[in-house]
Amino acid sequence: MSYQEYQGLGFQHPSRMQSPLSETHSMTPTSDISISNRAQAWSDPMYDQTWGTAGYGGNGAAYGLAQPPMGRYEASGLCSDSSNGSGTAGEGQGPPMGVVAQYAQVGHPMALQSGQMNNPRDFTSAPSRTVYLGNVPPYITTKELLDHVRSGVVEEVKILPEKMCAFISFVEENSALLFHSDAILKRLNIDDRDIKIGWGKPTQIDPIVAAGITNDGATRNVYIGKLNTNKDICAQWGVDPNEEVITEEKLRNDLSDFGEVENVKIVPEKGIAFVHFSSIFAAIKVVANLANINPYYAQKKIFYGKDRCAFITKTQQHNAAQFLGIQPGMESFFSNDRELISQTLLQQSAAAAAIATSAGGANNLGNRTIYLGNLPKDVKLEEICNSVRGGLLQNIKLLSDRHVCFVTFIDPTAAAQFYAMSSLHGLTIHNKRCKIGWGKHSGPLPNPLALAVSRGASRNIYLGNIDFTADKKSEHPIFTEEALRAVFQEFGEVEQINFLYERNCCFINFANISSAILAIDKIKSIPTFKDLKINFGKDRCGNVPRQFC
Repeated sequence: MSYQEYQGLGFQHPSRMQSPLSETHSMTPTSDISISNRAQAWSDPMYDQTWGTAGYGGNGAAYGLAQPPMGRYEASGLCSDSSNGSGTAGEGQGPPMGVVAQYAQVGHPMALQSGQMNNPRDFTSAPSRTVYLGNVPPYITTKELLDHVRSGVVEEVKILPEKMCAFISFVEENSALLFHSDAILKRLNIDDRDIKIGWGKPTQIDPIVAAGITNDGATRNVYIGKLNTNKDICAQWGVDPNEEVITEEKLRNDLSDFGEVENVKIVPEKGIAFVHFSSIFAAIKVVANLANINPYYAQKKIFYGKDRCAFITKTQQHNAAQFLGIQPGMESFFSNDRELISQTLLQQSAAAAAIATSAGGANNLGNRTIYLGNLPKDVKLEEICNSVRGGLLQNIKLLSDRHVCFVTFIDPTAAAQFYAMSSLHGLTIHNKRCKIGWGKHSGPLPNPLALAVSRGASRNIYLGNIDFTADKKSEHPIFTEEALRAVFQEFGEVEQINFLYERNCCFINFANISSAILAIDKIKSIPTFKDLKINFGKDRCGNVPRQFC
């Protein structure tokens, strides 16, 4: 739903009940510094997405909202139902119809328990640039930890293995707040360990680092150009083929004296490399001294690249655009406005948390599963998916004998948005008003699945380059709905199959994204499909809600 609609509902940043687990270990900067007149940074192809300082959302804190906790529907349990307050057999007592609309009518904002800047329960502001992470695996590396960060430029990372905790300091407080809220809402989990989120002690940023950021746009990422990455083509960018070929091992050995090397990326076809350190201070030392103390780098181009933790993903950009009510395809008009995207994502996550906790209680924070009840007796899974909009789905399960369905989204903000929109506008299938509630808590999205989604995975598989004419003439046609269902049903329940004969392609939609991931991995080895173009298609449930169109 749009920002304007969220405002109309009276949702503001809910208060956060979770206290920081430690403030004894501090990292660096929390002072305000001016970041301006940045030099042009080099773009790293490995992370070539929209450059920005945004992330969104949060994880596992409890919100002190006035609304009492509601029951949840499970396979043998209860549900919180926004369509009626009386409840029926097998259902829990839910909030009255239009609980979200009631907030809009009375203009009642979610009350914050505290507005004090340094109060750990204040969700609206960051008391520090440093986020504390507890219960981290003692063997975790800096790279593995930062693979979970996409909210802004990181100034420094410190891991304390013996205490199973870590501290991530950002350049800007807003970036810290974005990561903090994202980790809370999405229940950050690393190697099956629930990560505890808090705030580190606020400290001043190092003057050298502050100056480097202000004057040169310093980041943790060091760009090195004019390298001999391939002796056969290095002459194209003016490098002697007889020069020693650069390797990751050499870069790590040469640069580790300046500080911990977090990540190394070499781009052989361009003769460049990007080396991320665990701190901006280490990167500043490299840029200032490497060419002078190591003859190998004397003629190299050395400057700062973009911090990989500060790239806005396409999913984040899509969510921000949808929250602002921007039509599909128009995202590019604001994609470079880092501040707008950052604030939008933060507002969206806060609104999502308020919606989830007001209707389902504090423990419902981060839930991705929506319950649909009172469904028509003859409803099909395909018809339900045609009514679900606003976010990619992980799974959809229809219990026909009970006339209920559970829809699990990839993103908890999408689940909250769908719940709010359905509560406001109603959800009707076959001219029958459906009940809307929260299902059993889905828990965090598994890390392997999150990685697959970031690489484009969805419930939908695209098959292209199909010769329908030749297939129709064959003795046993394979590209028919019946035949394709027989093949793909082996990997999981098929929700829908669409044919576009004029484009020589078809789409197979599964009920579970894991089935699609498995299928796309296996079918490439089947002779019938070896000459086809196979990829993930777009999940239609991720389209903009009809109220926006």
